[in-house]
Amino acid sequence: MYEICVYGAGSWGTAVANLLAKKKFNVCLCARDEKLVLRLRETHHNNKYLKDIHLSQNLVFDTPKNAQMGIFAVPVKYLRDFIEHFSIKVDAALSLSKGIEDETFLPPSGILFQTLGITKEQFAVLSGPNFALEVALELPTASVVASSNRNLAKKLQNMFNTHYFRVYTSSDYIGVEYLGALKNILAIACGISDGLNLGQNARAALITRGLAEILRTYKYFGGKSKTMLSLAGIGDIVLTATGNLSRNRILGLKLAQGLSIDEILNQLNGVPEGLNTVMAVFRLSQKYSIETPIINEVYNIIVNKKDPFESISILMNRPLKSE
Repeated sequence: MYEICVYGAGSWGTAVANLLAKKKFNVCLCARDEKLVLRLRETHHNNKYLKDIHLSQNLVFDTPKNAQMGIFAVPVKYLRDFIEHFSIKVDAALSLSKGIEDETFLPPSGILFQTLGITKEQFAVLSGPNFALEVALELPTASVVASSNRNLAKKLQNMFNTHYFRVYTSSDYIGVEYLGALKNILAIACGISDGLNLGQNARAALITRGLAEILRTYKYFGGKSKTMLSLAGIGDIVLTATGNLSRNRILGLKLAQGLSIDEILNQLNGVPEGLNTVMAVFRLSQKYSIETPIINEVYNIIVNKKDPFESISILMNRPLKSE
């Protein structure tokens, strides 16, 4: 059993594992692909996801093993199968994943509770406006670790905090998780708008009205209103909706160019979590009668191949109301 295992050797998992290794923690970056594990051991580079970043010599690489602290950076779509396939056991879990499981509507915490047999006292989530490449380059970054267990949150805060990665704590892990998932859909919408050259007014309107949809949704599941103003809320939303390193925004830009989903995924490194999340949230909002017009139109563009200009017309011509 390793002290710390980071599961998922994508850009964010690799960056987090490297951060901890540079702080001299005993950390293993786990990948399910044995060939990738061998390449990482030989080169200490993950060129597919973090090109030109030399990984700490203190970082160990292996296929998934058990750990005292399990850090999960596996896309939500694959998280349940990943844990069950490798029969992973951990004493505590930290989620880096951002999404909602289709059919169950569960965030990562719900999946981890069911598959690992842990309680909320053994769980935390790390989120915020954090592009993996900038963290790997040691550029100034702030994030939040949320847990109902104050001692666990403080432990993780001290574990992750560095001179370039500042960490705050929160007790609202539910709000942080749902915000991390929902903001990716909004980023797709902003990418579509920018790709169609609709202007900065349109982008600002999408972000603002999108925030209203996100607030309605995550509060329904018990998130706290004040979390919207946090790094995991408005901070991550602004970064993901406007930043050029955002895979979800890039997905929207390429949808606006008329590319198919398959074509876009072939061009992207990594999975844009918003693609799977929008499927779940659309059904979730229908089931619980949550008003989400922007999210609905993103779903229609992706799933029903709706013309984006038709979606814009529908949004602009909705019945007038007070803000």
